[in-house]
Amino acid sequence: MSTDHFALRWFAALLLPLYLTASSSLAAPLDGPIRPFKDDLFSSETVLETADGGAFKVMDYQELRDINARDEEPERRVKSRYVDLRVKEYQANETLMLSGAKLDVARVGREVNANFTVIFIHGRGGDRRLGVNDYTFGGNFNRLKNLVVMHGGVYYAPSIKSFDPNGAADVAGLIRHAFEQSAGRPVILACASMGGFICQSVSRDKEAVRYLKGLVIMSGPPDPGFLTTPAAKLKLPVYFAHGSADSVYKADDQIALYKKMLEKHYPTVFTLFRTGGHGTPIRMSDWREILNFMLASR
Repeated sequence: MSTDHFALRWFAALLLPLYLTASSSLAAPLDGPIRPFKDDLFSSETVLETADGGAFKVMDYQELRDINARDEEPERRVKSRYVDLRVKEYQANETLMLSGAKLDVARVGREVNANFTVIFIHGRGGDRRLGVNDYTFGGNFNRLKNLVVMHGGVYYAPSIKSFDPNGAADVAGLIRHAFEQSAGRPVILACASMGGFICQSVSRDKEAVRYLKGLVIMSGPPDPGFLTTPAAKLKLPVYFAHGSADSVYKADDQIALYKKMLEKHYPTVFTLFRTGGHGTPIRMSDWREILNFMLASR
């Protein structure tokens, strides 16, 4: 996209706060403040089943189609039509000083006064490069970056040094930094795989949750005690995405938590990819749907 195109998008994004007070339904909407970007490629998957008023969805996933036919090199390089590399103009690697600790991040989008913030936490063996790789995971990170920049937001992909309280403290510092840099606008924390332990720790941090808009849990470990956390007391929206054939963290365990939350009328949705494995939600989750669910929730 040209600089002029992005400028027009950012001008339009000034209208975003008008949408943020809209009441939410449990179903995750496609229609909302985040407008389409390559929806024909990323938002057209078949919904096989729905339940709970649309809050629970089972999505069609087929490895031969969604990996082999989508990628030039399976799991390494998606076909070019799935990406728009002009967004890289707004991307930079940075080292932030947060409460006296250094944190390496990749930042995409506005450094200050962002309309919203997305922070992605990788799993074991990853670093900040994973969350900004344009070609892996079917181009899904490239789409996220474009959606964020088009709407005047900012996206952070930090390198997590450990998945213990020290790593969680680094992320809590980044959450507060993003909140302050954006003058208190929404901050969304997304955690994938083992990164889910960071989301669990942050949800128990009374200060950090004050700066959060919601949590996205992709292929994460279940948290049986979530409903007792400070995050739950604030009813921060939670979006779950999981593969039905995940062999690392069982889908049934995460669904059980979702059901308990639903019984409490908690703002949550669950997307299950039929036959999907551990990495499927990172590849297949619809970021436009996720962002609209978060930004439209009270």
